[in-house]
Amino acid sequence: PTAGLPPVIKCKAAVIWKKGEPISVEEVEVSPPRANEVRVKIVATGICRTDDHVLEGEFPGIDYPVIAGHEGAGIVESIGPGVTCVKPGDKVIPLCVPQCGECSCFILMGIDTDNSRHGLYGTSRFTCKGKKVHHFLWTSTFSEYTVMPEAAIVRIDAAAPLDKVCLFGCGFSTGFGAAVNTAKVEPGSSCAVFGLGGVGLSVVMGCKAAGASRIIGIDINKDKFTKAEELGATECINPQDFQKPIQEVLVEKTGHGVDYAFEVIGCIDTMTAALSSCHLAYGTCVLVGAPPLRSEISFDPMLLFTGRRWTGSLLGGWKLKDALPKLVSDYMKKKYNPDALITHTLPFEKIGEGFELLHAGKSIRCILLF
Repeated sequence: PTAGLPPVIKCKAAVIWKKGEPISVEEVEVSPPRANEVRVKIVATGICRTDDHVLEGEFPGIDYPVIAGHEGAGIVESIGPGVTCVKPGDKVIPLCVPQCGECSCFILMGIDTDNSRHGLYGTSRFTCKGKKVHHFLWTSTFSEYTVMPEAAIVRIDAAAPLDKVCLFGCGFSTGFGAAVNTAKVEPGSSCAVFGLGGVGLSVVMGCKAAGASRIIGIDINKDKFTKAEELGATECINPQDFQKPIQEVLVEKTGHGVDYAFEVIGCIDTMTAALSSCHLAYGTCVLVGAPPLRSEISFDPMLLFTGRRWTGSLLGGWKLKDALPKLVSDYMKKKYNPDALITHTLPFEKIGEGFELLHAGKSIRCILLF
C-alpha cells in the first residue's frame, strides 16, 4: 500500500455480472477510501425487493457488473482525508439516499446524476477478476467491505444490534415514515395498506403508532395476515375472496372510503385501486412501492377533483442523516419493534437462498450475516 494509506482489502461480495443472471459470491478487492469517503465493514444486510429489481434489470440507470445491497449496518474500518462525521470503530448505517447538508441530494436518488445511482463521483472502489465493479445507491452492502461518501453514512448508538437495525437503512424507515411523516396519519383515522411485505408491515406499525383506529391490511398471501395483525392491523382481507374490485369492498366496509391508503406493492392497478379506496373528499393516498420501469398510469381525474390527495414517499420522506440516529434511539427505548419483520437469518454465502425465499413469498425480511 501507498505510505499512509489503508491497504486494499480482499473480501467476499455478491456480484451481479449481467442483468437476469444469478447473483455470484466472489472475492473482490476494495480500495481504500479517498477524500471525504469512508470504508465500512458490513456486519449485516437485509435483502430488499429493490435489490431483486437490480438482479432482474428493472432498476433505472444501472451499469453491470454491480454490487447491490442498500439495507445494511456495520463498523467504520477507515476514513479518507476530510471526513469528520465518523471515525474508525463507529457503528454506522449507510444511507442509500445521501444527505450532505449543502444541497437537496437527500431527494435525488438518481435523478439527473450517475453519482447517486452507483458511483463515487463516476469512479469505483471495487474490482473483481481484474474488472471494475459498479457501486449501487452509494452503499453496496452486499460486500463485506464497502466504500461510500461521508454524505451517505450516519453514526448510530454504539449499543445498537447491527443485525436488527440494518432494517433502518431502507425497509422499516420507508414504511414507518410513509405513515407518520408523509401521510401524517391522525389519531382515530382509518387506513388501508396494500401489500404486507416488510415495508407494508412497517406502514402498519406507523399507522398504529400514529393512533389510527382502523388499519386494514390487503394482500393475496394470507400467510402474512397473522403477522400483520400482531403488528397492528385490525383486519386483513384478500382481494381474491371478493367478486367486486377491492376499492369497492373498502368503500363499503368504511362507509365513504378510508382516510389514508398506502400502495406498497409497486403495481399500476393497485395504485389506482388505492386512490379509489380513499374518502372522496379528503382521503390521502401514498405511493410507497416502486413502479415498474417505463410504466405509465391512467386514471379518472374526477378521483382527485373531489378532494383526494395523491402523493409519493421515498425512504419515508426522512432526511436520513438527521432522522436515523433518533429512530434507532427510539428503537433502543422499545418504542417499536421492527425485529418482528425478520423471518430468516442466513450466512452471507447463502444469499441465493435468501432471494429464493423472497421470490417464494416465504420471507418478510431475510438478514445476511458476514
